[in-house]
Order: sequence, then structure tokens, then C-alpha cells
Amino acid sequence: MSSIDYVIAGIGLVFFLFINLQLRKRGTTNIESFFLGGRDVSWKLLGLSMVATTFAADTPLWVTEKVVQHGISGNWLWWNMLLGGMLTTFFFAKYWRRAGILTEPEFISLRYSGPLVRPLRMFKAVYLGLFLNAVIIGWVNAAMIKVVGEFFQLSREWSVAVVVVMMVYTAVYSAISGLIGIVVTDAIQFIIAMTGSILLAVLVVRLPEIGGLTGLVEKLPEWRFHFFPTIENQTGDVLTISFGAFFSFVALQWWNSWYPGAEPGGGGYISQRMMSARTEADAQKASLFFQLAHYCLRPWPWIVVALAALVLYPGLTDHEAGNAYIRLIRDYMPTGIRGLMLLVFISAYMSTISTQLNWGSGYLTNDLYLLWKKVEMNNQKEPVVVGRIFTILIMVVGGIVSFYIDTIDKAAQFLIQAGAGLGSVLILRWYWWRINAATELVATLVPLMILAISKIWIEPALGENFVHQNGTFYIVVLGTMTVWLAVALLSKPTDYQVIREFCLKVQPAGIWPKNLHVPDNSEVRKNAVKWLSAVLLAYSVLFGTGYLLFGQWLKALICLTLVVISGYFLILQLQSDAKRGSAQH
Repeated sequence: MSSIDYVIAGIGLVFFLFINLQLRKRGTTNIESFFLGGRDVSWKLLGLSMVATTFAADTPLWVTEKVVQHGISGNWLWWNMLLGGMLTTFFFAKYWRRAGILTEPEFISLRYSGPLVRPLRMFKAVYLGLFLNAVIIGWVNAAMIKVVGEFFQLSREWSVAVVVVMMVYTAVYSAISGLIGIVVTDAIQFIIAMTGSILLAVLVVRLPEIGGLTGLVEKLPEWRFHFFPTIENQTGDVLTISFGAFFSFVALQWWNSWYPGAEPGGGGYISQRMMSARTEADAQKASLFFQLAHYCLRPWPWIVVALAALVLYPGLTDHEAGNAYIRLIRDYMPTGIRGLMLLVFISAYMSTISTQLNWGSGYLTNDLYLLWKKVEMNNQKEPVVVGRIFTILIMVVGGIVSFYIDTIDKAAQFLIQAGAGLGSVLILRWYWWRINAATELVATLVPLMILAISKIWIEPALGENFVHQNGTFYIVVLGTMTVWLAVALLSKPTDYQVIREFCLKVQPAGIWPKNLHVPDNSEVRKNAVKWLSAVLLAYSVLFGTGYLLFGQWLKALICLTLVVISGYFLILQLQSDAKRGSAQH
């Protein structure tokens, strides 16, 4: 690293702080401005903010791990989540904005009744806002510690110290102006991060050792470039993935497992962004933009660099895979580019941490502190101060958790399995009147219990094949869904008056008592057409881009054709929605 590299990174840091200082008055007027930007944020900023948050410092390292372990097809562990993301876009985005709530746990008070409502809301504020949030922050910190150590060749102790300073800096600027400052900064950070990632990929493939994309294809085995995994093939080096594991990815995980940024039905910072939109239409546009950018724009620069790392570092092990991305920057990039890539990682880190701190403190402020004190939300400054205090608390807990995370992949797998079976409740609570507070509570707790039982007793008893088939995931899903369905059918339903008020406000489709709400279920069919069109469009762009990069022209042409067809149908449906909305107003 030269002085110019440090200057580039330093300018970025000062600029991020400057933006938040400029927006501090707008973002700290009251609790709504601090956590939702006053519900007046444009869809473009919100879409960029969502994709920036999911582009964390760990993401390129994790994608590199997957490509080194399994080739391109290893990305199906997260590519499958596109299905759930588009479901959120067309079935839930407008509902979140229409609900008029401040946080996801507040939905519990809007939708349910009975003695469990208050404790459930407070529990979810702590469980999601502090516990799982700390796991996410911990794994992002763990990744940034790796980045700093590789970049500067520092000991772990010094790397930790640098990341602690960065985390404190991020907490300060996120507390200065609240969500609006975070969103604006996110947008700039994403543009920086994406520009740097693309530039890195271009420079890497032009290295003499690689010889362009054609040389990259020639230097690696064919199976590395397969977009779909080989099921149950035990020959050679081809990715082996059991049918059970692949089926769990594409058929169950995307709608039945809670995962940050891909929550079934929306949730976390995704719902926070949708609730911050100016209108319902803006909420949907922001979500659609996010899904397309997340799955179509981001992956290929990382994948190309990961494949190049396999050529440049022969014998690369799974354990070293994540670090290879950083080693490549350090070993092969010229002065100036190294500084830009350092700023890329700083931007990615800060965009994620600032969001996690803000939405987590929002939960603890709105759904724990204010609920515990029984204070009504109003234009007072007290909640903003409390939110800043909780920001510090989350930062400290997340920092402690960082020391207990071994690999990024293990943290991701834990979150997927710990939320297995919960997703179906998060979807159906908007569409089926029998879902109540008890249902959501058991759907949140039971996965953790079954996961612990499986890890302690079932996996050791059934052996490696059970693990290879992703057996624990199936057990958690089946057990959780059985329990919550029984609770939904046998326990006392939500009071009719609460259901009536919820339906009057949100106007949901689905199954509701006819004397309370007559839903327009034609909306479900229309949304399904948009969902299918958008899914086909996104996957066609994703795979078509890859086929173009690696010279598979016929497959690229097929994908282009599908892009045109699916895009045409999607645009027709969206235009029809816009006309219908104009007529209603």
C-alpha cells in the first residue's frame, strides 16, 4: 500500500461523514425520521440502499469460498432466494407501506390480539434486533478482520483493533442522521463498491497469467463453469450435491427459511426500506430494483475474480478461499487500484453495519423500550436518544460475537437452519386469519430447539450422509410446520375486531371471515403472473450474462429471448397496475 492508496481511502471516509452531518437535522426530528426517513425516501435511493446493505465486506469472500469449493453452481445456496425476493416484491411490498407501522415487530400489535402480543413483540425485538443482528454483525466483522489482515499483513490483534475503530466510526455516522443519512451514504457506497468490483474483474482477466476470459476457460476444468450442480455424481472433481440438498435450496429454503435480506414476505431492513417509501408503488419499485441489482448485477465480477484466483493460486484450499480475493488485490493490482479496492471493502462494510445498527436499534427502541414504558410514539426527541444508546449496545454485542465466528459459511448456514419453518408463517400471517400470536411465537422458537436436538443427537447418530442430504434442514422445517399448524388450528384465533381493523387498513387478499373482509383474490393471480415474469427475467439476465462472458453464444441467445418475452409481460402488468392506481385516485 502506498500513500496514494491511503489518500483514496481517507477521502472516502471523510466524505461519508460529511454527508451524514449535512443530513442530521432532517434525520433526527423524531422517531419516524430517525428510523424511516420520514416515510419520504425515493425508490431509487431505497433500492440502492437495500442492495448496498447486502453487499457486505464478507460477500465477495463468501462467494469466492463457494466458487472454490463447488464452482459457479455453488452460488445456488443464495441464488434460490431470488424466488422469495420477487415474492416479497409483488405480494408484500405494498402491504408493508400500507400498514403504516414503524418496525416489523409492530406488525404483531396490528395483526394479533391476546396476552401474547406484548411479550412476543418484545421478544422479537431482542431476538432479531440484538441476538441475530449480533450474529450478522459478527460475521461481517470477522470478514473485515480477514480483509484488513491480508491487505496490510497485520497480526490478528492489530486487525481487530483496526476493525473496532471502523465499527465505532460507522456507529457514529449512522447515529448522526438516522436512516436518511444511511440511505444516501449507502447509494454512494454501492456505486463505489460496484465500480471497484467490475474494474478488479477486468484487470484480473487481463493479467498475462489469465489470458482473458478465453484463457480463464481453458485453464480450469469444465465443471467449474457449470451454472447448475451435478446431482449425486461421485466421479472426478465435479461438484457433488445430493438431491436432498439441492431440492431444499430450490423448493423449500426460499419461502420457508428466515435469512437476513431474504426474509419470506419481507422483514428486517428490507421491510424498513419499504415502509420508508413515499408511496406503495415506490415500495414495490424499490424492492424490484433491489432484486434485479442483487442477482443480476452483483455476482459476475466476484465470480470471475474467484475463478481467476484458482488459476493464480494453484492448490487453493477451502480454508484459504476467502482470503484469496484479498491476496489477489494485494499481489497483482497497481498503486491506486489497491486504494480503490480498500475503499470498496470499507464502503461495503459500513453500508451493512450502519443498516444493521439502525434497524436493530429501531426494534429495541420501538418494540422494547417504548412498549415497556407504554409511551405513545410522537414527535419527541427521547426515542432518538434511546435509539443512539441502543446503537452502541448492538455495536458492543456484535463486536463480542465476532470472536466466536470461525467461517462466514458456518454463520450463514446457522441462520438458514435457525429460521427454517418460520417463513411460511411470515407469509401466511398476511393472508390467513387463523395465524395468531401463538403461531408466530412457536414458529420462531421451535426451529432453534429442533436444530439443537439435531446437532447434538440426530446428526451424530445418522452420520455424514444425513448431513450431506441437508437432513437437519428437513427435520427443522417439518417439525416446525407441524407444531405451528397445530397451534394455529387449536388455539384461540385473533379477535374479530382486530382482524377487521387490520383488513380495513391493509386490504389483504387471502382467506378471511366473510363477515369481516371480502378480499379481492384476483390480485393473487395478477401478482403470480408478475412474480413468474420477474423470476424468469432475473434468472435469464443472470445466466445470460454468464453465458456471454464465457462464450456460450447459443445459450446466451436463448436467455436473451427469454429476457425479451418475460420483460414484455412484466412491463404490461406493471403498466396495467399503474393505470388502475391512477383510476382509483
